[in-house]
Amino acid sequence: MTQSLDALWEKVRAQRTLIPSLYGDIDFDATPERFTDSMDVRSTLPAHFARKYRKKILADHEKVERARAYTLLGDTVADAYAALMPAYSFRDLIGMLKKACDEGLDAVPDAPQELVDFITAMETTPDWVDMELVREGARLSRNQMANLAPYVIRGAFVATFMNKYSGLPMAITGTLANDSVNRRINETASFFTTATLPGALERFGPGFKAAAMVRLMHSMVRFNILKRVKKWDPAIYGIPIPQVDQMPAGTMPAYLAAFKAMRKGRKHFTRNERAIVELSRYQCFLLGLPEELLPAEAPDIIDTMLTYSGTLREGYDDDTCGELTRATMSVYRPKDNKLTSKVHNLVERSVSKVFFNQAFLGKNDKSKAKEMGVEPHLLDYALSSIGTLFIMPRLIAYRTLQDIPVANKIADKILVRRINELLVDYGHAEYTTDASQYAPTTRESTA
Repeated sequence: MTQSLDALWEKVRAQRTLIPSLYGDIDFDATPERFTDSMDVRSTLPAHFARKYRKKILADHEKVERARAYTLLGDTVADAYAALMPAYSFRDLIGMLKKACDEGLDAVPDAPQELVDFITAMETTPDWVDMELVREGARLSRNQMANLAPYVIRGAFVATFMNKYSGLPMAITGTLANDSVNRRINETASFFTTATLPGALERFGPGFKAAAMVRLMHSMVRFNILKRVKKWDPAIYGIPIPQVDQMPAGTMPAYLAAFKAMRKGRKHFTRNERAIVELSRYQCFLLGLPEELLPAEAPDIIDTMLTYSGTLREGYDDDTCGELTRATMSVYRPKDNKLTSKVHNLVERSVSKVFFNQAFLGKNDKSKAKEMGVEPHLLDYALSSIGTLFIMPRLIAYRTLQDIPVANKIADKILVRRINELLVDYGHAEYTTDASQYAPTTRESTA
């Protein structure tokens, strides 16, 4: 159920009193520069969408005010737990959280109330979640995670660097180094891939634990940036990694399903589409996103994404966005230097480039692709076509088998085995952040 606008703003402002050590110096009544509700200021909404939808978006005052509020909302329960860092060691906080996820809160001696609140919030599955559909969504998604995701995850990762306001925390946390880029890509892939395994999102499943670790990592980033990065300016950037910035990546499968349905003239999902959407919504709930950012119907999903993009100020800074993009696109991802691995890396990089341009920019934004350094060239299109000839038949074959009794069980076992192999390739995901490795902002480095 959607909370009132007054209640939402009360929740935003309450962060100062609930977690004063983290948010005590933040003026939640001041709109940060990153947010824009002016037609005279360009937003991140692609030009062809902006011409068609932005005026209507900004004309809805309540919708805009809700977007403004969510720009300033962190993760209350995870932030409160991360704010214990001055009292507990970094390793203690991680250790207690892992133990609570693996064995339950009773297994943690003298568990701080903040940990109890954190785990309890994740355990309290809301009424709007249909777990049967979530499990079905995971089953259906195993095909994409096994056969498509390994080729497009780099392109999806680049999409988070399109804007300096939302991308700066990633630059500050040291992700410009090649080993760090690869680790973050693998951690992102590992989380969403793990979530599709049977039982992964149940209370004691690995996906539940991974979601808790991701939330703690983001909260630690907020804490370290706000307390240790002196040049982080809330008047410009607001708070680091607000929940709304996690919405595009977390709801991407739901958005693509909604876009597909709307393009076919449908406002309602098929059962299979609904299952994919429910999986996406439940994953995002575990990551701490509020229900209002996780609509269930196709038009509302599109509207929510357009509102986010239409109120986030356009801002491309080469020292932030460009460096992150170049580091991501240039990194060598395989673990060995075998010829097959080198070929795979080359094809995967080109597939990711083409995927990124088609999914996030469109035909009319070639200048943006060139500016970011991800404009596909003839070789990229050729290699992407070769990759597609390998990917699509497998996707179609497994998708067909998923609907055939008996055959679907055999196909599912193969997909689960393939996913487990991928998780080994991705490596053990730590989901941690080391403040000593944080890079200064551009202003700090030139001060």
